[in-house]
Amino acid sequence: MGRVSQAQAEENRRRVVATASRLFREQGTQVSVADLMKAAGLTHGAFYKQFTSKEALVDEATAHAFTELAQRYNAGLERHDGEHAAAQRALVDTYLSVEHRDDPADGCPVAALATDIAREGGEREARRVYTEGVADFADFLATDDQDGILRLCTLFGALVLSRATKGSPLSEEILSTAHAALTEAG
Repeated sequence: MGRVSQAQAEENRRRVVATASRLFREQGTQVSVADLMKAAGLTHGAFYKQFTSKEALVDEATAHAFTELAQRYNAGLERHDGEHAAAQRALVDTYLSVEHRDDPADGCPVAALATDIAREGGEREARRVYTEGVADFADFLATDDQDGILRLCTLFGALVLSRATKGSPLSEEILSTAHAALTEAG
């Protein structure tokens, strides 16, 4: 088997990072390198040609997940002609939906990665990226009437609790109660 071109190597790296970002949000960062590479359609050995360690991939995949999140809320601003309140409302509607609850792989990295990031060392790049991403998301969520951190904590807590109680009526009640609290007051 011959060497891959630089362009193919870059595409493979992008595919691994995107796959890792989804799998880490869905299953946590304990996903094995072998399973991750299989999901990306590449060999286990190819991993070490792209990354120095799994921790380096966690760092990059975390950044990728937060870039996707920022793109989503910026796209919401564009869809709503820059009207921040309308974009926030649309984000709250989506965030506190059954679909988001049931699809952590494509969901919010704040909720999906919190436990894994909390276990990371304080000097890790993933923790820095996560912290900046949380701060940016809270800034986006702030209104004249409500603090962005409070709104983010409500979103985060409702999503995590609804996922943990999925299959019971309480799960959807958590989502709808948090939705009402955020949309009636904001």
